[in-house]
Amino acid sequence: MTKKDRALMIALLLLCVVLVVTPVLALRGAEFGGSDDAGSEKVAEITGEEYEPWATPVFEQLLGGELPGELESLLFCVQTGVGVGVIAFFLGRFVERKKQETARAAQKEQ
Repeated sequence: MTKKDRALMIALLLLCVVLVVTPVLALRGAEFGGSDDAGSEKVAEITGEEYEPWATPVFEQLLGGELPGELESLLFCVQTGVGVGVIAFFLGRFVERKKQETARAAQKEQ
């Protein structure tokens, strides 16, 4: 590894540290709420009545209570990963199909 590569690596690592630390320091004391809470509060504000959900989550019915936040996050991440995998699979198929069509067209021309 040359000196130039080493300097670039150190600069990129410092940039990564800055990107991780800056939001943590900037958002100290911030409160985050879910969109479900904000929506039910807004409905109560507009109608003057307490919002009553018409359905309960399936997992809450199966487990007999609210899911822990960690489990909710895990399920959300798994759902996201599966969705990204499906999209990447089909995009890869389209790209590969285009390459094969281009190769066949070039082969016919010869």
